[in-house]
Amino acid sequence: MATKSLRSAATGMYAQQINIQVISNNIANINTTGFKKNKAEFQDLMYQEIPTSSQARTNIGSSQSTGDVLQVGSGVKASSTQKIFKQGDLQPTNNSLDLGIQGEGFFQVRKADGTYAYTRDGSFKISGEGRVVTASGYLLEPEITLGDDVLGINIGRDGTIEVQTVGGNSYVLDNIQLVRFMNTGGLKALGDNLYAETESSGPPMFGSAGADGYGEVHQGYLESSNVDIVEEMIAMITAQRAYEINSKTVKTVEEMMTITNNLKR
Repeated sequence: MATKSLRSAATGMYAQQINIQVISNNIANINTTGFKKNKAEFQDLMYQEIPTSSQARTNIGSSQSTGDVLQVGSGVKASSTQKIFKQGDLQPTNNSLDLGIQGEGFFQVRKADGTYAYTRDGSFKISGEGRVVTASGYLLEPEITLGDDVLGINIGRDGTIEVQTVGGNSYVLDNIQLVRFMNTGGLKALGDNLYAETESSGPPMFGSAGADGYGEVHQGYLESSNVDIVEEMIAMITAQRAYEINSKTVKTVEEMMTITNNLKR
């Protein structure tokens, strides 16, 4: 039984180590544009049934058990991490190509290998060919290209792009499409503020900004991280205390084993 107690305490220490890693990653990305916090989830392990003394007496001369059964657990395991897609604050930047989404939706971008990814980071740039790209150089999809005569750009909350040209003319160039998923929690985080479609997330659903079920696009704003530093500090203290208690369990079991060994002498 002492060995099982050591193993259970060890699983608790390992689980809290994973928890601390998740929390530290949240804190590290507190200033990352469009970052969504992670939450570690845990599950208890298998249980062993131990008969009580009354059940043991009942079993003598009988094949049936009528007493209660004690269930002793084997510890805990980290089962998964979940992305919390809570809205982050929109911070003004006064940059005409910075776009923040208020509500549901993602921007779709095309990576260098031709695959598609999705992001809430709207800090876009203009490439040498006049195309709208992310800070990492990924193309915004559907593709938007600005001509050499464009002097200014206005983007409405419905994603409508209106440009001003050298001759003083203005016209609607295109419309920014947003993408949403049936289960955003099922998206796979790729890094670089990007997410990938998975079977759990469902296929992407395209729509215009401001339409039913889609958020609005705010020009000159960027969505900040949704990490709450106070919540993360409290979670870190809780995880630290849990790790400490599990380590004390290991020490207690070791002392009990020492006492048992001394009794045999």
